[in-house]
Amino acid sequence: MESLDRFDVTHLALSVDEDDIVTVTLNRADKRNALNAATIEELIDVFSNLPRMGARAVILRGEGTHFCAGLDLVEHHREDRRPDEFMHLCLRWHEAFNKMEYGGVPIIAALKGAVVGGGLELASSAHIRVADQTTYFALPEGQRGLFTGGGATIRVADLVGKARMIDMMLTGRVYKGEEAVNVGLAQYLVENSEAKALELAREAAKHPPLTNFAICSAISHMQNMSALDAAYAEAVVAGVVNTQPAARGRLEAFANKTAARVRPE
Repeated sequence: MESLDRFDVTHLALSVDEDDIVTVTLNRADKRNALNAATIEELIDVFSNLPRMGARAVILRGEGTHFCAGLDLVEHHREDRRPDEFMHLCLRWHEAFNKMEYGGVPIIAALKGAVVGGGLELASSAHIRVADQTTYFALPEGQRGLFTGGGATIRVADLVGKARMIDMMLTGRVYKGEEAVNVGLAQYLVENSEAKALELAREAAKHPPLTNFAICSAISHMQNMSALDAAYAEAVVAGVVNTQPAARGRLEAFANKTAARVRPE
């Protein structure tokens, strides 16, 4: 893939391996990787371009002991923003997270420690979330006198349901461990979330890019459509993806019974 040197980042760290799997690291460990305005702009730049640069998959992680503690409340307090200023900041958060969810490159979030507030909004923009035993999820906006502004009403509510999200915001309820997996906040609970995220990224990177693009963008788009429109869109996407040249060898292997079989472990 293209070199990552084109990115001018301060609050993120970027690396790529031999399989074109990119690791994007939130690099503000002293702030528990809280998201300031500058970090959001870097996320927009990175996730606007990675799909066109040849990235096969992305691992999203946090430096230090926490994934992300959410909005940088110290910056927010210091800036003393007007309502319209904060509205535009929220729209930039939406821009960043939409680039992630709809960009077409598989994003696996390796979670640890705090996944709180805007950090949960960020994690919910990834396609797969892997938690470890230290990971905890919360939406403490109620106790801070705030309201979510980075897509929680869309993505977190979609993961856990409206009632659970309201409960989290009103009561400060914290989810962790198996309970967090059971309500949909993460798909995996492991000892080492980063090692598992890399394993999943390597598996996803084996697929044809067009297939991954469909999985990691079309499904989200179809969820926003009426059932009739989604059925039409699904048929169109399947027509393109299921006849791609990259799939022919795999279909031939299946027909010849040389392809790997789907079996429970």
